[in-house]
Amino acid sequence: MQTVKIPVSIDPARAAQSRSSYEGVVPGKQLKRLNELCAGDCSDVTVSLECGVDLQGIVYLKGKAVTELTLLCQRCMTHFTTEVTVDFCYSPCRTQAEIDELPDAYDPIECNEIGEIRLHQLIEDELILAIPLIPMHDDEDCNQGSKDVVVGEIDLTQEERPNPFAVLEKLKSK
Repeated sequence: MQTVKIPVSIDPARAAQSRSSYEGVVPGKQLKRLNELCAGDCSDVTVSLECGVDLQGIVYLKGKAVTELTLLCQRCMTHFTTEVTVDFCYSPCRTQAEIDELPDAYDPIECNEIGEIRLHQLIEDELILAIPLIPMHDDEDCNQGSKDVVVGEIDLTQEERPNPFAVLEKLKSK
């Protein structure tokens, strides 16, 4: 595989027939939706992508994307940088029947009206889904990590209560 610029869109059928492989970078500045969710600019995304046809004749796009995102810690409200890695495996589908027959190893993806898949948008969607719901530093790195608030105490030494179904147990043994 040679390092190339990742194309904005590809025709999955043609790419699979020629067993195309791409390894390159998607500029972080082009991923506007991802940048809106981050506290700072997203770094460039390193992408490796393989297109092919499996033994069942299913066209697939398999890849991996890695980037660093600057997020806002919801515990201490300071910025921190985290690495986000996503693995994906898609197969283009045209009808609901094709989606239903697709093996679990593949996620279905729809092609646009000219039969192409927008790779940059696909990669951006995967990275958005990989962002933690509540971004936080690790406890040892966070200013507020050791100051977690505890309200009340849990009493682990509870007294034994009589079983309300003990009467049924006696009937069962008869």
